[in-house]
Amino acid sequence: MNVWQFVVQNRVQLLQLTLEHIWLVGVSMFFAVLIGVPLGVLVTRSRVLNRAVLGSANIIQTIPSLALFGFLLPAPWFGQRAERMAIFALALYALLPLIRNTYAGITGVDHSVVEAARAMGLTDLQLLFQVQLPLALGVIIAGVRVATVISVGLATIAAAIGAGGLGEFIFRGLAMVSNQVILAGAIPAALLALLADFFLGKLEKRLARHG
Repeated sequence: MNVWQFVVQNRVQLLQLTLEHIWLVGVSMFFAVLIGVPLGVLVTRSRVLNRAVLGSANIIQTIPSLALFGFLLPAPWFGQRAERMAIFALALYALLPLIRNTYAGITGVDHSVVEAARAMGLTDLQLLFQVQLPLALGVIIAGVRVATVISVGLATIAAAIGAGGLGEFIFRGLAMVSNQVILAGAIPAALLALLADFFLGKLEKRLARHG
């Protein structure tokens, strides 16, 4: 049986696992953006926070995904449901590119533009929301793009703890020593990553032109 025949025979399950995969990535990215962008703004305001936040995000990136799941297993709330644990772990891994790009985007705004805005009487909050964030949006979306592609790949590991997703086929194929089953999970995951990269790349270029 080749990969295409396996996909056709298991199309309903493949669709279900694909939707689970998208759900895991989508929810984790929602929380990552909700936390990462404000942290990126905060690190532009304080050198102490800059070192602490970026240092912590860098440390998280060095922890292997399976090891991080192992650390979370004893946690009372996260350990009760594999889906919660997977979303939390994926959100943590997505933080670094989001924080870095938000920081780079805001600090990269032309100094003369910032000074002109201050001369017009804008407060720090007005300067942030009316000048810096709009101009930095293209760079921030680039961070979202990188984080999303990383999350699509890492979400395949979530199947190891029973959180579902396309990793189910990959781990099943490894257990069965079946390349067809492995590819039935790996190819859709790769396509999801490419699609996310393509559409977010288009959005990034559009925002960069308007910035």
